[in-house]
Amino acid sequence: MRSLDWSTTSLGPVDAWPAPLKAAVNLMLPAQAQIVLFWGDDFTALYNDAYAPSIGDKHPRALGRPAHKNWAELWDDLEPLLRRVIDTGETVVAKDRPFYIERHGYPEDVYFDISYSPVHDDAGAIGGVLCIVSETTERVVAQRQLVRAQERLTQALNAGGMVGTFDWHINSDVMYTDAHFAELFSVDPEKGEQGAPLSDYLAGVHSEDVDRIAEAVSHTVKTGERFVQEYRLRRKDGAARWVEARGERINDEAGEPARFVGVVVDITAQKEAQERQKLLLLEMDHRVKNLLAVFRGLIRSSARSARTPVDLAEALSGRVEALMRAKELVRPGLLGTEHATSERSTLDALVRTVLQPYEDLVDRRTRVCGPEIAVGPAATTSLALALHETATNAAKYGALSAPDGKVRVEWSVQGGQVLLEWEESGGPSVVAPKSTGFGNLLTDRSIAGQLGGSIAYDWRPDGLKLTAAMPLARLLA
Repeated sequence: MRSLDWSTTSLGPVDAWPAPLKAAVNLMLPAQAQIVLFWGDDFTALYNDAYAPSIGDKHPRALGRPAHKNWAELWDDLEPLLRRVIDTGETVVAKDRPFYIERHGYPEDVYFDISYSPVHDDAGAIGGVLCIVSETTERVVAQRQLVRAQERLTQALNAGGMVGTFDWHINSDVMYTDAHFAELFSVDPEKGEQGAPLSDYLAGVHSEDVDRIAEAVSHTVKTGERFVQEYRLRRKDGAARWVEARGERINDEAGEPARFVGVVVDITAQKEAQERQKLLLLEMDHRVKNLLAVFRGLIRSSARSARTPVDLAEALSGRVEALMRAKELVRPGLLGTEHATSERSTLDALVRTVLQPYEDLVDRRTRVCGPEIAVGPAATTSLALALHETATNAAKYGALSAPDGKVRVEWSVQGGQVLLEWEESGGPSVVAPKSTGFGNLLTDRSIAGQLGGSIAYDWRPDGLKLTAAMPLARLLA
């Protein structure tokens, strides 16, 4: 700057400069901060050595020349900032302020922290604008690249079924996690990024698993063996999730345990599928045994009412077909395909279909009555399963196993609830079971678990009375 012949510029020789301009320049030149001073009506540029690299090949031609001649590509953006300082006398401050500039022969988007302040002349008017800046382009670009990398990592983790990552600093007991991991363990995501003790995360582990997991973590820290565990998490909303965690110990330069890093994968869907498969296998075994018992009962019932072998064959054939129709109502629910059918039914048709195999040809052994209630496809299989299981038990042990046994099924609607009663009479003496059988578990699962209702058993000596209450809205689903 000192080597420039300032007499050739609009500012004239240095000796003629106003005292405030000289003072500002003397303050600016030795500073290590990036400083440019725009002076006069045409905003003539004066700047120190620290500022020069920020304008690239504009230096040195920009020195002592009006700003609009060398910052032409960004003048529509820069001039309003300078005018704002001149017109209002206020300091303009911004962080990571974007600018478009051509300083190396090609266009660039750059970023600066800026502080533009007024400088007064001898008369007390604002004669120029002192701009203290610091280029932050490298940091802004790095931050944006980091955000994009984190987004890609998150997408990759989600696509692979991974829930999140963790990095536990063992000696300081500070665990850093991503947002997905923290939310799964019911920890504030911001706290997860800033670091939280291991105990905060163990608090989210299911009470039946937490001791085992804590012991496994300690074992990995002590031995260096890889950590591979499946366990449940209990979230704040009460939902339980299954995860598989994999991690390893990382040692410091001295070979001592320093960090424990790894990932967790949400395996809830896999676990639910395994449970469904297990239930299906148990149900298949249960159904085969029940089917044989029901067939024996149908044969006995048909034989009592048939007068000729032809009558027996026709009665038995009709009842077997009815039994198969009832089985078809149940099958989708067992396979987890409740929505495979879109057909609606009614509660009356559903009850009659389930009970049809047990109708006697001579006198009606079942009584069915109640208002017409539509039953949606999702509720059909659940309710059919409960009714079919109850009817099967009646045929094996209850009223339908005796020649004179009868079953009454009635229902009504009260306050948005469907109340259904199953009452048996005329069968063997009934004794309450000492333990809950698989059939009753299926019935309870269908009414309470899938239909959101309740079920009560009254084991009366003269016959079972079952009372079920279900939300009407759930039956319509």
